[in-house]
Amino acid sequence: MLFNYDAIDQQGTESKGSIDAISLDVAISSLQRRGLVIKKIDSAEKKSIWTGDIEIFSHVSNKEVVVLSRQLATLFEAQVPALRVFRLIASEAENKTLGKALTEIADDLQGGSSISKALAKHPKIFSEFYTNMVRSGEESGKLDEVFIFLADHLDRSYEVNSKARNALIYPAFVIFTFMVVMALMLTVVIPKISSILTDSGQPIPLYTQIVIGMSHILVTYGIFLVVALVIGGFFLVRFLRTPAGKLSLDDAKIKTPFVKNLYQKLYLSRISDNMNTMLVSGIPMVRALELTADVVDNEVYKKALLDATEEVKGGKSVSDALTNVKIMPGIMIQMIKVGEESGELGKILKTLSIFYSREVVNAVDTLVDLIEPAMIVLLGLGVGFLLASVLIPIYNISSNIS
Repeated sequence: MLFNYDAIDQQGTESKGSIDAISLDVAISSLQRRGLVIKKIDSAEKKSIWTGDIEIFSHVSNKEVVVLSRQLATLFEAQVPALRVFRLIASEAENKTLGKALTEIADDLQGGSSISKALAKHPKIFSEFYTNMVRSGEESGKLDEVFIFLADHLDRSYEVNSKARNALIYPAFVIFTFMVVMALMLTVVIPKISSILTDSGQPIPLYTQIVIGMSHILVTYGIFLVVALVIGGFFLVRFLRTPAGKLSLDDAKIKTPFVKNLYQKLYLSRISDNMNTMLVSGIPMVRALELTADVVDNEVYKKALLDATEEVKGGKSVSDALTNVKIMPGIMIQMIKVGEESGELGKILKTLSIFYSREVVNAVDTLVDLIEPAMIVLLGLGVGFLLASVLIPIYNISSNIS
């Protein structure tokens, strides 16, 4: 393989070039034997779309980061040098994007960078929360424990988020399928039946006229409605990506009936779990609040936490700073206050995290139990109305003929 490198020789002169070697490790060793300090080295081989090496659509999942964290914890606990750890895991990575990132991290470590700084160069894989946790592990000399904390934390977060997301996928799929079937009925079946009813000369009931009218609108103006929906959806997505749009959506999540309970518990679980993980790892309270605000993934809670952070900087306790925040439940504030007074805030936050995680699971189960019968009733009424509006006039026509 051919590798391009950027290095500095013993006189301090920058040197660029390429080297042919069977692997990256061999290339690095060869350059170091020449007395070069490597700044950057990567493969010079062209990537082909036919070999599947293009990584435009590659993604590193949360589960892969969890597995990576456990591997790192095991290897650091075994006293394996950091550079060797990342080289080893990079060589075994099945995800090419993750393998490339780990190789670049190893190159940075070889150039004298700390692990946290090397990880920070890959924000799409390692969040600011993750890199700050690693930095605290470097400072305390407990990297193996920090990676275990991170793996456990990400595992819990993944489980809770998946549970909440999966609860909403099923009803969304059923409603979408129902709308597609209704649209096909109104554009394909109803027009043929409506011509029969009209030609019969019999009086058409009001509810049947409504269905025929809806069918006529869809057949005549359907293409315009689709275009309008596409354009409206495009601008809606653009709006939701703006700060104001994201704030509106996040506010709706915690205020919309039926789902607000689920989302509130989800964010409270995330807040308490993040803060507990960081405090146990030795990150200061102010920094823990700032990082929690960044990873909570809700603009309303983020603003509340940042406002509380400013008050904590001014000398207030966390519980006092959160007292006037309406979206924070009183029981949570009281437990935080007890933790501050007893010096066991980390344990209290862990208890809150476990409690709200269970509440999320219960809220998901309750929501699913409510959605299923509600959908059955609503879909039954919709299908029943459509069938009645078609079958009753046809029955009347056949009765008059006989």
